Amino acid sequence: MSALRFAIHKTLETLQIYWELVRIMVPITIATEVMSRAGLIDLAAPALAPVMALFGLPPELGLAWLTGMLVGIWGAIAMIFTLVPATSMSVADITVFSALVLIAHGLPIEQKIIQRAGPGFVITTSIRIAGAVVYAIILHHVLETTGWLAEPLNPTWIPVVASTDWLGFLFGLLEALAVMLAILLALAWGLEVLKLTGIMALLMRILAPALRLAGIREEAGQFTAVGLFLGISYGGGLLIREARTGNISPRQVFISCVFMGFAHSIIEDTLIVMALGADALGVLAGRLAFAVAATALIACVLRSIPDDRFFSWAFRRTKCEAPAGP
Repeated sequence: MSALRFAIHKTLETLQIYWELVRIMVPITIATEVMSRAGLIDLAAPALAPVMALFGLPPELGLAWLTGMLVGIWGAIAMIFTLVPATSMSVADITVFSALVLIAHGLPIEQKIIQRAGPGFVITTSIRIAGAVVYAIILHHVLETTGWLAEPLNPTWIPVVASTDWLGFLFGLLEALAVMLAILLALAWGLEVLKLTGIMALLMRILAPALRLAGIREEAGQFTAVGLFLGISYGGGLLIREARTGNISPRQVFISCVFMGFAHSIIEDTLIVMALGADALGVLAGRLAFAVAATALIACVLRSIPDDRFFSWAFRRTKCEAPAGP
């Protein structure tokens, strides 16, 4: 009976998350379709073209990334194929765009969680956006130079099916929402299986050396690993509690938050963009390697900054915070 109650609870929890996503996706999708049919997308695209040109992407996708940064991954996904037909994109295009969104998305909410652990909102948000831009540029040039992933995109799941009439559009939207529910339920139960079988704990132990390479010590490693696999809401939440106890130094809190900004929820988010056609090496292996290297570089720079100066620069001061040793 307890197993049944747990199953019901987990399903209801997933349905609550799904409802929140539906409330985000449906208005954005319809608004995007209205703007597209009214020609407003064509007017906005030139302004975003210089930014997206850095990544070799269609200028229309700039609006999708901006939405992703403000709303979250599902907000961006709701717009991608409404703005740009899947047939006009390559696997490289969706991989580079997915890399952008995976690193920099849902910033108002996720960075507010990070801020509660101590690090300042502006500095960590800026680092996260800069990381997304740098990695996407690197990935774009590697793919362009090698010709890798140049084949036409053939996604296994298209969030919204384009149609010439509103009835067809709405039918495609309902179909996409049904598929999204199936994906969310599969991911939720898949993550539970990984936890119950101990595979999640094993994965965390395997990645411990990479976290140390990034400059993250054992004191913050556990919380960073939780954020890496389960998302900033989980990892950041645990880090908030520990940061307030003073058991973790401000430098380690900051470095951990930087790393989680670059790489978090790597199972769920990665599988979602892979369903759109993104390549696993680009959005998972490459992103992890970049997160480790970029965080290690930032940690190295921070070591040259005196404690008092670092704390006043990187943290928002509260009554419960005080500078701590490295």
